[in-house]
Amino acid sequence: MNGAPQILSIGPARLFRGVTGARRLDLVSHRALHRAPSRLSMNEVLALAEGVDLRGRGGAAFPFARKLRAVADAAGRRGSRTVVLVNATEGEPASAKDKMLLARKPHLVLDGALIAAGALGAREIVLGVTDGGVAERSLRTAVQEAGLSRHARVVHLPERFITGEGGALVRGVNGETPIPPGQKVRAAESGVDGSPTLLSNAETFAQLAVLAELGVDGYLAVGTPTEPGTVLLTVTGHDGRRTVVETPAGVLLSEVFRRCGVTAGQGVMVGGYHGAWLSPAAAATVLVSRESMTGAGAALGAGIIVPLDAGTCPLGEVARVAEYLGAESAGQCGPCRLGLPAIARSVSALAAGRSAGEALSAIRQGSGVVRGRGACSHPDGATRFLLSALEVFADDVTAHLTGGRCGRPVQRILPVPGAEASDSGMRLTVDWSRCAGHGLCGHLVPELIHLDVFGYPVLTDAAVPKRLLRDALQAAEMCPALALGFGELPTTARHGRTHG
Repeated sequence: MNGAPQILSIGPARLFRGVTGARRLDLVSHRALHRAPSRLSMNEVLALAEGVDLRGRGGAAFPFARKLRAVADAAGRRGSRTVVLVNATEGEPASAKDKMLLARKPHLVLDGALIAAGALGAREIVLGVTDGGVAERSLRTAVQEAGLSRHARVVHLPERFITGEGGALVRGVNGETPIPPGQKVRAAESGVDGSPTLLSNAETFAQLAVLAELGVDGYLAVGTPTEPGTVLLTVTGHDGRRTVVETPAGVLLSEVFRRCGVTAGQGVMVGGYHGAWLSPAAAATVLVSRESMTGAGAALGAGIIVPLDAGTCPLGEVARVAEYLGAESAGQCGPCRLGLPAIARSVSALAAGRSAGEALSAIRQGSGVVRGRGACSHPDGATRFLLSALEVFADDVTAHLTGGRCGRPVQRILPVPGAEASDSGMRLTVDWSRCAGHGLCGHLVPELIHLDVFGYPVLTDAAVPKRLLRDALQAAEMCPALALGFGELPTTARHGRTHG
């Protein structure tokens, strides 16, 4: 991404109230804007959350009051103390809202966590982060400023897509590998150190703090009757710059785009890499609300919005994400370990125009096979994203089916962590005067080489990923005709522009 995200408010800011430029609000500045939270009873916090139907802002939109009650009930049955766990990992590559909250208004997140901890009588507040940069340093400083070092701790975890999954986060905090546990374990029953744990997203706790300060009536003053309050969005522009937008629920998405200076382009990704795509026509009328997004065939999720510029190849963009999602699996079940990488290879083949018809069928068939069969929701979310792209970019799919490629470059608008570092800078080449169509190369590196009906290799112009470099070298060494070799990636491709 290009630089730190900007912050934009549509209407009076609540979460980002008092924030200007890159300013971080320390405790003194924060208290000048927000009074110290009162200690509220469980019934008082439940009344607040139920009065506005406060939902989690991490993507699942689970009712906060139900989660709070479940933790209290579990603690009562077991006679044990509880823990409050703030999920500030933000594993979605295109999201920045939680990082900006931590970087600019960390005490608002802490206020919400303290309100919940007081109502539950929690023994500890744990804040899970992956940032390692400004946001994490700001949060650690805030814990010190608030004098919470004995009651709150910040836990740094690896920055991966699956780290933010609830079970993975709990495992990471408990000192285990931060991957989904393979079976559903509710944090409310057994979370940090086995204790009943209230687990919610960083923005959710910030919203709770605002709700406690404004009261139900004040909170209901903006938004829609069914979805009151403000929403945080991360909007990625066509140049890769991100803007974190605080807007009342119910505002037209097109108005958000107007304020951010972007257009819907050829389609809009909503909800991240487990989300879905909106057509430009749908994006023109949809509102920033869960209800409206669901009606349009998408989901607001964690508020991730990425319009795709008309100058990039949509299938090429989606293929990069498909490979990333396949590599980000926990590797503990067949749908993730085998299914997603196979689907990703088919998406890459379709984008490159290699046996595109077969690739398209394989994507649809493979998605049907893995859906609902994973140990976690990763296969379901990934395939939802991919199948939605095939629908919204149907014209581009047709171009790749009929012409091999659409002719547009892949501008890497969709962020893929480590993509630049993972490229070897080399690509496979074929000396056609030697190649006899033995087909061995296609069997050794199917991720890079597809065989046509005659057994001859069909190559992509993309760089060989470093993780496949050893296999590619072996394929070149084992080529019976010594026809397979390596060449440097063209300069334009090396700078992120390969043709789709």
